[in-house]
Amino acid sequence: MSPIGKNALPEILAKHEASLLSEWVKEQIAGLPKGTSLREAELRDQCKGFLEQLSEATRKGDPGNIQGAAWSGLRELLASLSRGRGLQGFTPSEIAAFVFSLKKPLYARLRQEFAKDAQALAEETWAATELLDRLGLYTIEVYQRSREEVIARQQQEMLELSTPVVKLWEGILALPMIGTLDSSRTQVVMESLLQRIVETGSGVAIIDITGVPTVDTLTAQYLLKTVTAARLMGAECIISGIRPQIAQTIVHLGVDLGGVTTKATLADALAIALERTGRTIIRVAARS
Repeated sequence: MSPIGKNALPEILAKHEASLLSEWVKEQIAGLPKGTSLREAELRDQCKGFLEQLSEATRKGDPGNIQGAAWSGLRELLASLSRGRGLQGFTPSEIAAFVFSLKKPLYARLRQEFAKDAQALAEETWAATELLDRLGLYTIEVYQRSREEVIARQQQEMLELSTPVVKLWEGILALPMIGTLDSSRTQVVMESLLQRIVETGSGVAIIDITGVPTVDTLTAQYLLKTVTAARLMGAECIISGIRPQIAQTIVHLGVDLGGVTTKATLADALAIALERTGRTIIRVAARS
């Protein structure tokens, strides 16, 4: 019989498909985490599909390169299984066990086929081990990428939620900022502000940094870029929330905010904004 990866494994899979499937399913059922919603019928279908794809891939492709075209069907199956089980609460090791649990029934068939040839048995067992290890690790890689995509999407959503652009008055927008500014967040801030300027036709935007703990050179540069971008859209920016410590830091850093109106509080900035849009606030006598 020729080496695994060329003809041996497909032949073994074809010859022992029914018994392999039955024993493999039993192995997995015994190792499923408690409380799982995975049913035996679904598990059997997944195992059957895997064996079919594995048989086809080993007939056409190189087991040493599971990224090849011949392995695309099997990769897609494992990727779908990994994402699906991840959503069901499986851990990476529990997902990889889907592949690794095939070793025991497969090794039993290899011993049966190569009982009289110890050298061939050792070579075939090692080749099968390497292949299943690669496929098992692939499920972990897919799981990791899926989790990273979810985290990145959640971070983006949190950035958008943490930079709301509020319409304070007709023609006046406010952008209260909380937390540390970095390049990614500044981009979201700028896009949100410019979009709202276009939507509302506002002429004044107040950027409130009361909730920004510290201001360094980069933070100041990000603020100036946002102010410049708003001006290009026809809106004037007022920066509020300039506390004594922040004022001292800006002076110490030598950052030039000379062309930008700054105020200590959001209330002061709103008063200026109302004035520049032709409005004023007057106090009326309280009704008795």
